[in-house]
Amino acid sequence: MKFLCVNAGSSSLKFQLFEMPEEKVIISGYIEKIGLEDSFWTTKVNGEKIKGSKYLKDHNDAVQVLIDELLEHKAVKSLDEIKGVGHRVVHGAEKYKDSVLITDEVIKDIVDMTKFASLHHPGNLAGIKALKEVLPNVPMVAVYDTAFHQTMPRENYIYPVPYEWYLKYGVRKYGFHGTSHKYITNVMKEKLGRDNVNLIICHVGSGASISAIKEGKCLDTTMGLTPLDGLMMGTRSGSIDPSILEYVCKESGKTIADVTNDLNKKSGLLGVSGFSDSRDVEDAAARGDDRAILALTMYNDRVAKYVADYFIELEGKVDAIVFTAGVGENGIEAREDIIRRLAPLGIKIDAKANGKIASFKDVHEGIISAKTSKIPVWVVPTNEELMIIKDTYKIVQGE
Repeated sequence: MKFLCVNAGSSSLKFQLFEMPEEKVIISGYIEKIGLEDSFWTTKVNGEKIKGSKYLKDHNDAVQVLIDELLEHKAVKSLDEIKGVGHRVVHGAEKYKDSVLITDEVIKDIVDMTKFASLHHPGNLAGIKALKEVLPNVPMVAVYDTAFHQTMPRENYIYPVPYEWYLKYGVRKYGFHGTSHKYITNVMKEKLGRDNVNLIICHVGSGASISAIKEGKCLDTTMGLTPLDGLMMGTRSGSIDPSILEYVCKESGKTIADVTNDLNKKSGLLGVSGFSDSRDVEDAAARGDDRAILALTMYNDRVAKYVADYFIELEGKVDAIVFTAGVGENGIEAREDIIRRLAPLGIKIDAKANGKIASFKDVHEGIISAKTSKIPVWVVPTNEELMIIKDTYKIVQGE
């Protein structure tokens, strides 16, 4: 059975077609710059990357490219072969604690919850609506970034602000990257041979979040009401003094929206170093660039501090620390620097093992801590698309 996974952003659309229940990827693609004159896409079939380009006015045009690619490369002979579509949706608020079949009510709720995810939901919705036009009779499932974190206790998700803000406006910590944190939790349950695992998961990349997992469920996480909170990221500031917003507005004449945009798109590694990609920052740091060195120091320090915080929150009972996502899977130097900062907790790096693991090397996962380390440290590649499709398959099959 063939199931399609779709992750639609504001100007992009990623897709993977899976053969289920074998969990085999048949074809995948990434369509970029939707709405711009230089729209293009890359399709991967049998290990070969095939590029294409033409102006794509909107997500309907992008979905047509998706369909054309499936048919042209014979991933399907007919669209009737597609038995389900799983869509990544960023925000489910408190209502959605798990993935659900997409209905008119679900679509209305995604629209209503756009106030929480204004950067992401328009693209999510556009992808859903475009696919529904092309595949009107195919069941579709919404898989929420926030769902996995809904097990947090109240003391971890309530902010110390007027309580009526929570009651009236839904102001609370929701957390994101939940599909990745859920996937890694499930993988570690298998590796450790039990369900009641205690983990600290570091999903660190351009977007970054850390979660504390207690007995297989999310206890706490770094992102908040929106994905802007928590760690310093590629272009996001992470947690800062909130009074900075009013101060900069008064000093610069910018609006709250302007400053929020700056915090989302012009801050983090980019704001400090001038580069948003950690690889570019590392290259600049190697050349002696002072701001790049500063940015890396700040980034790694913040990761280590949250790991230490969650170590305390888990009462020191941690089965594993896991690195995943772009920097987590490939940042050999970043991982080593972060782990060395955790030495007071008895966590020690095996530099040789660490140096062997990255997506561009032969080894993609494994333990990178020394045998004498108090807590084992793992590198495990995430697979959000597989998690989305597994949930979709389960719901469509009625399991």
